[in-house]
This record gives sequence, C-alpha cells and structure tokens, in this order.
Amino acid sequence: MKIICVGKNYLKHIDELNSSKEDEPVIFLKPDTSIIQKNQPFFIPEFSNEIHYEIEIILKFNRLGKHIESKFSNKYFNQISLGIDFTARDFQNKFKERGLPWDISKGFDNSALIGDWKSIKTYDLDNINFRLEKNGKIVQQSNSKNMIWKIDELIAYASKYFTIKIGDIMFTGTPEGVGVVSEDDVLEGFLGDEKVFSVKIK
Repeated sequence: MKIICVGKNYLKHIDELNSSKEDEPVIFLKPDTSIIQKNQPFFIPEFSNEIHYEIEIILKFNRLGKHIESKFSNKYFNQISLGIDFTARDFQNKFKERGLPWDISKGFDNSALIGDWKSIKTYDLDNINFRLEKNGKIVQQSNSKNMIWKIDELIAYASKYFTIKIGDIMFTGTPEGVGVVSEDDVLEGFLGDEKVFSVKIK
C-alpha cells in the first residue's frame, strides 16, 4: 500500500509559502509506516523543531488501474475523508535550499493521519467544504472547488506513473493556513459539518 500525495494544489497555500505555481501537479509518496494507528496521538519527533499540520481531502482506491482517463477516475474509488500531512518544515526547507530530495520531511513514521472513511455518494466532489480546528479554533478552511487540479485530473496524472492498487490512498493537497503544532494541541477535521478525526499532539 502506498500514499500518493499532491503538493501546491491551492493558490493561497502556494502564496503563503512564497512558492510558485507549477505547470503540472507536484507528486510525492509517503510509505505505509507513516500512517498513525487508529486512536493514537501524534508524537512530535525529536529531530524537528517545526512540525506543521496540513489538512487535505483524501480518497481510498478500490480498483486496480493504470493510465486512468479523467472521465473514468470516479470508478476507481468510493470513499473519501480528511487527513493530515504532518510536515517537518525545517527539514523540508533545509533540503530544498540544497536542491536535495525532502522525503524525510514528509514520510517520517506517523506523519499521516487518516480520518474516518465516508461514502462518496453523499458528496459533490467539486464542492466539498472542509476545515481544521486547532484547540477549537478554525485554522484551515476551504472547498474542493479551490483545487488547481481537480480529483479526476490528479488520478489521471498520477496513474501515468504509478499503478494504482486497491487500498492505496491519495492526499489531494492542502489549502492555506498551515502552522506549527505544539504539545497538548488537539486537531479536529470536519468534512462538511461532520467530524472525521480528532488527534492529540504529544
């Protein structure tokens, strides 16, 4: 099982990181060891002093696929949720400055939170409101319509390079509002008005 992640998919997030828009989706992977086990906290790793939260709409694939056309992409998954792509921003910035891969900053153990899965039947994939609350205060809020590349485009693009397998997960990018986590923070994710995860920071 692999986790396919998308970067730079919301313009305001690109702006807040003083980055630039790309001509194609930015794709990277997280290993399966990055998944936080159900009902477990997120432990701030000792190697980083700047762990950021990044809430994202996620989906789980239920069919095997390769070179999937955009118009057929909805046939390859039937569940969505929200996740957090925990990022060691200090490591990522250091590696970027040196022109090196930044896998460690994104793929370290327990860096991927997976929310409760929901059927896509009740959602308009191009109009999903979602938000992240930290200690009861909204810190990230957006809608899937603000994605630069929509979900069907992301699936088509990624499947050109990676065979999609049953159980694979895709993170579709984070909107603006990312920030640092601290010990004892509580992060809660809402898909529409439904809470799909709650995690304590330790």
